[in-house]
Amino acid sequence: MGISSDGILAYGYDLGGDDGEWKIEEAGEYGEWTPSWLGEDEDEEGPVEAAELALLAAAGFTETDYEVAGYFDRKREAEARVGVEMTSYCSGDYPMYVLSAHAITVGRGSVKEIDFAALEVARVEQEWDAKLTAALGVLGMTPKQATPKWLLVSYMG
Repeated sequence: MGISSDGILAYGYDLGGDDGEWKIEEAGEYGEWTPSWLGEDEDEEGPVEAAELALLAAAGFTETDYEVAGYFDRKREAEARVGVEMTSYCSGDYPMYVLSAHAITVGRGSVKEIDFAALEVARVEQEWDAKLTAALGVLGMTPKQATPKWLLVSYMG
């Protein structure tokens, strides 16, 4: 198996992470932070999964039985209402996160053309800033970054 490396252009907030220190006001003196939405068994449910569950619950989706008819349709609808995700960057071993309303990933050796004018239209029409603000409220985070921005990050895994 090889190692993949990606470039990621994401619109949102750089939150950092455990190993690189959380970039939020709620972090302790050394950048540590234990979010209230993180499950008791962190090995089973990492921060990304726990954040997604908290955001889905805030959007009214709390189902856990994926075998029930229509589960995945209802989950997709809730994810669309949330409109944000935790985008991992840095590496699989030492992940950091961007709370993003939109992310574009380009793998090593690939090129992707970016139409910033179209992205700006989507940002306004889809209310990315409002969705990011709502998600920060649910997650109990105040980023040190004052406003959402386009962030270019890398990921190696």
